[in-house]
Amino acid sequence: MMKNIKTYSAALLMAWAFASCSDFLDTVPDNRAEIDTESKVTSLLVSAYPNYYPIMMFEQASDNTADNGEMYGFEFQQEQDAYLWSDIKTDTSQDSPQGMWNGLYMAIASANHALQAIEQMGNPASLNAQKGEALLCRAYAHFVLANIFCEAYDPATAAEKLGIPYATKPETEVAPEYTRGTLEETYQHIEADLLEGLPLINDNLYSVPKYHFNKKAANAFAARFYLFYVKEDKSNYEKVLEYGKEVLGTNPARSLRQLQADLGSITDLDERGDAYISASVDANLLITPIYSSWPYIYGPFNMAKRYGMNRTVTETETLWAGGPWNNPLFYAFLNGVEQKLCFFKYRMYFEYTDKVNGIGWRHAVIVPFSTNETLLCCIEANILKAQPDYATAVEYMNEWLDASKGDGRYGYPETLTEDKIVDFYESVGYTPIPVTDETKRTVKKHLNPCFSFVNKKQENMIHCVLQMRRIETIHDGSRWMDVKRYGIEITHNRDGMDPIVLTKDDPRRAFQLPQDVIEAGLEANPR
Repeated sequence: MMKNIKTYSAALLMAWAFASCSDFLDTVPDNRAEIDTESKVTSLLVSAYPNYYPIMMFEQASDNTADNGEMYGFEFQQEQDAYLWSDIKTDTSQDSPQGMWNGLYMAIASANHALQAIEQMGNPASLNAQKGEALLCRAYAHFVLANIFCEAYDPATAAEKLGIPYATKPETEVAPEYTRGTLEETYQHIEADLLEGLPLINDNLYSVPKYHFNKKAANAFAARFYLFYVKEDKSNYEKVLEYGKEVLGTNPARSLRQLQADLGSITDLDERGDAYISASVDANLLITPIYSSWPYIYGPFNMAKRYGMNRTVTETETLWAGGPWNNPLFYAFLNGVEQKLCFFKYRMYFEYTDKVNGIGWRHAVIVPFSTNETLLCCIEANILKAQPDYATAVEYMNEWLDASKGDGRYGYPETLTEDKIVDFYESVGYTPIPVTDETKRTVKKHLNPCFSFVNKKQENMIHCVLQMRRIETIHDGSRWMDVKRYGIEITHNRDGMDPIVLTKDDPRRAFQLPQDVIEAGLEANPR
């Protein structure tokens, strides 16, 4: 089966990479299909959801991955480049920065065309739901772009750090000039779209709401956005809880994914993958297909074994590492090989374009927002808000543990208390930097966020929720965003060479822009 590398025409690439003139750009404004009915607007919004997500880049760059040695291979050069925190220049496949840039801005373009059409129709109330969806899609795609190509948000420096071009109108001229603006401006634009769009969302518009920004998915996005949008007065943590409550209600446990009940009886991996992303699961808030080879790269297959979550990382840091809950969770039941163990949840869906020659597209279906992850956002907000609410945070932690428990053959996770959490993380040593002995890795690493903890208890509570987030979002790419947000310094081992360290202020925490975008005149990330 041939690997799928999506090939764009040069003109199409240039159009969405803000590059120079092309016949495509010369003709698009005149030949574009006219969007002049409500049904056309609704149909167009299907393409406003990005078919690209940096799941492979983020996982390979994070501390979930280790180098298993040059006796093993990798499929894409970007696997090695991301692992070494090197600029990804030669790989332009669907999982690369080039693929992300093109795909996310194409989704933004669809949202902008929909918004323009709605405006030209006079902004009728009958299109309010479509307008809300378009604004949410535009905000979300820019949010993902910011998390790829920008540094983590810090209120003290955001007005000086580079943002990303915030596209609010369809392109109507050849080679328009773009500037990146600041990270502060980027987040302000995202917030404006989010706040305008969210009240307009109407689930009645959709036949399958979970394929769209339904009300719960939109509120989950808002909760995550405000968790990342740190304010010096900590006011945004209250917003996390406000939007989180719209997702979880007053009894969060009822909406969580119950792993043993949902997946425990499924032995076939493809069936398990289908079950994990099913629209019938209450916990799944938004479900999106993407072009990606990630299911093959992380999955239990005898390929791409050079870089993966190997046994050492699994035992010392991730799914087999100890926690204050003591007994293992459902996540501890893994598939794969020593070099890349995995908790299987994303399967490969292969779309043949030529069955005879085995050519086609590799797809994954992911869950960008879930109730479980939203609950963890609320736990973090309760710990960090101006008046910390540790009691509610621990209550939510125990609800997450109950939903994550296994079949009981090794016992069930113990009920957490504030003292038990603090005592556990006080007893665990920090992972050394650099790691020269792989067995010295632990679940605890020095945290260097853009704010100060009020005391050691608050820091230890955050260590707990970060460990839970690492488990819940394993193989999702989210760990990389937590590494960035908390300034966590991580080590990557290298076969036959000294390990390398990503320091808390390392500019490589922001992936470099695609080469053709830089050549077209957009300012590169500092190196």
